Amino acid sequence: MEYVTRQPENLSVFQRFGRWLRLKKYQIEVTFGVYMFTPTEKFIFWSVVFLLYGLLAIATVLYLPQHVLFIINRAWFYVNGGESGIASNLVAGNKDAISLATSSTAKTIAAAVETADSISREL
Repeated sequence: MEYVTRQPENLSVFQRFGRWLRLKKYQIEVTFGVYMFTPTEKFIFWSVVFLLYGLLAIATVLYLPQHVLFIINRAWFYVNGGESGIASNLVAGNKDAISLATSSTAKTIAAAVETADSISREL
């Protein structure tokens, strides 16, 4: 059972985040017995934790968008049974796909302007 204390509601987001980080640090220290380490051992422990967290954050930023796009393309392939079209071409850096997307957008905007003109003439 978790012991919950009543917290003031008028704290800023940064203060609440700081409290949350201190709570997580305390939980890690109690769980792994870090509070019993010597200062050198604590420095080594927290250095390894920071290193692993940093590597995880960098890998997430670098590889997660590509992985999510890969999963989306696979799902598109399984559902529709073919090439995913504009999305896969954009990932490959194909300039034709960009011009195709731009031209189709321009055509849609032109059609909308034409429809708006015809409506305004009718009024």
